[in-house]
Amino acid sequence: MKSTPFPFSSSSSNNNNGSTGTGGAPPGSHFYGKRDKQTLNIIMAKALPCLLSTFAITTIFTFFLYSPDPFNLTPPPKQTQTQRQQQGGYDHHLLDQTISLKPPTSPPNLKVEENCELFKGRWVPDHEGARYNNWSCPTMPDSKNCFRHGRKDKDFLNWRWKPDGCVLQKFDPKAFFEIVRGKAMAFVGDSVARNHFESLLCLLSQEEAPVEAYKDADDRNRIWHFPKHDFILKVIWTKFLVAGEERMINSTTSAGIHDLYLDRLDENWARDLHALDYVIISGVHWFFRAIYLHQDSKVVGCIYCNEPNVTNWDVKVAVKMALRAALDRINNCKECKKTVVVVRTFSPSHFENGLWNTGGTCNRTGPARELEIDSGRDVYEVRDKQVEEFQRVRKKVKKGKKFGVLDITRVMRVRPDGHPGLFWGNQWMKGYSDCVHWCLPGPIDVWNDFLQAILTRLR
Repeated sequence: MKSTPFPFSSSSSNNNNGSTGTGGAPPGSHFYGKRDKQTLNIIMAKALPCLLSTFAITTIFTFFLYSPDPFNLTPPPKQTQTQRQQQGGYDHHLLDQTISLKPPTSPPNLKVEENCELFKGRWVPDHEGARYNNWSCPTMPDSKNCFRHGRKDKDFLNWRWKPDGCVLQKFDPKAFFEIVRGKAMAFVGDSVARNHFESLLCLLSQEEAPVEAYKDADDRNRIWHFPKHDFILKVIWTKFLVAGEERMINSTTSAGIHDLYLDRLDENWARDLHALDYVIISGVHWFFRAIYLHQDSKVVGCIYCNEPNVTNWDVKVAVKMALRAALDRINNCKECKKTVVVVRTFSPSHFENGLWNTGGTCNRTGPARELEIDSGRDVYEVRDKQVEEFQRVRKKVKKGKKFGVLDITRVMRVRPDGHPGLFWGNQWMKGYSDCVHWCLPGPIDVWNDFLQAILTRLR
């Protein structure tokens, strides 16, 4: 199925799957951009009372339908050290907790220590519990709602990231809204970028209920609006950042091979740049497959092809080149006057005892020691190339642009406990573990603690 063209763009450029147009927007319009939101505000002002009533009824229904036990507010019995070790958990004395909510402890006026290296530190016990649940976050996607699909352990929620020598404040939706008020933010990338977007949507929902403004036919591109704060939050799908297409057999059957064009961006996201104030950019997982790499109308290399007349490329080199093309496009965008770009590094998967299709699992219930995780070199080598590209573009940044890095690779490498595993309710892949995406709530919420700190520094 072809993706519906992403709407609200002033460009009529083709996207990577051959679709054209602006999704119904008149030529030259950008309905959710930096300018002229009066029409939207009038519409939302009239619709808001009805929407709030519907939202209240929906959230109450959702709570009773999906909560594991909505009336059980008493903590379950403590686990012994032996029980935790048998479940693969890290050897720490933690209290299990129900999925109850507590207000964030960080103050509204955030201060981030400039010399603090946020991504060097360790996970430490934290007993505040979950920041949201499927009752307080009706937008939580079913596939990330691990408790609804039978996950019983909750220890994986009882940790926080502690940078060496300073404190990382927990996400504060009021403070975050003050940073992004009147702005538009987009998460650009694959399904893990969407996972990050979904975490942020849940965290912000604790302060204001979002209104869904757009969803495409494939549910890959979405827009939510927070009318009280005049804030637009988007997720824009792209596999590779640059243009790419999958080879087909008889125009219907997938060949499992992709062609990637390193000198041409995927216009599904690039055409919307002028209307974005914040761009959170990422994408690696799709590069781990057979890909022919094209530049200047020539095949310059291939990943996992092993053809005698074609140069073999490492995944990390292809990721580096694709990210370079994306960052240069943003940096050179004349219409992007004050764009803030955050590069999110590789989010590692945690399959053990096999791959996703050979019985691999991720059954741990607590953080692991780094030595316990067989990461191979790819994880950190890919991360290094991403950081190199961030550092390169920052040295030649154009006026008005700002660049930051959300370096989560090592932070998440020791969290094999945070994936849905078998608890993701996929009827088409029953018995397969999801060890790539992250449970909500879960360790991925720390990405938005980092994002808040980064945006505070870049203000």
